[in-house]
Amino acid sequence: MGLLDAILGRSKPVRPDLDQLFAVPSAALTLQAATGFTPTARGSVCFAGVEGGGFARLQEDVRELLDADTERGGVPVEFSRDAYGYTWLLATHPADDTAGLVNDLHAVNTMLQDGGFGPHLLCSLIGFRDAEGRALALVYLYKRGTFYPFAPLPGDTEKRDNQLELQVRGALGDDLRVEKDLSRWFPVWGAPGL
Repeated sequence: MGLLDAILGRSKPVRPDLDQLFAVPSAALTLQAATGFTPTARGSVCFAGVEGGGFARLQEDVRELLDADTERGGVPVEFSRDAYGYTWLLATHPADDTAGLVNDLHAVNTMLQDGGFGPHLLCSLIGFRDAEGRALALVYLYKRGTFYPFAPLPGDTEKRDNQLELQVRGALGDDLRVEKDLSRWFPVWGAPGL
């Protein structure tokens, strides 16, 4: 970053550090001890859809890689499109395999990034639930290299449990790189894996 950039208030964007995802399994243990939330073994990757053969081939490569274990009882990945036109890939693992889920999400992010589609990646999400059935997600912001908690309130209302989100931020501050700017804690209503 040069002097002119500093004067004009421009900052250099944070380079995504996909290896931050590997901190989630240990953070899940901290989260369970502090709040009672356990992993659902469901996670997803959200990206802006791209038209064209190259992207379609890459999507099929991702499906082929992640579905390689379906013959041994693995759950096939699912692709869906939300109301905003974003594409979601949902991966599901056995309940005790958070590390395997994180590996799959990391592989998807890496394949998209290495395929030249990194700018289209938006976030990755890992789902959690507590004994009362409340949902929580740890959301990884690809372009910021940070996490934030997202806790929708039960029901069809699009309202969040802000108190729980702040509690989770406090509990995981030593385990994950938590996004400091609360205005970047975007809601992901109806996200697969939540």
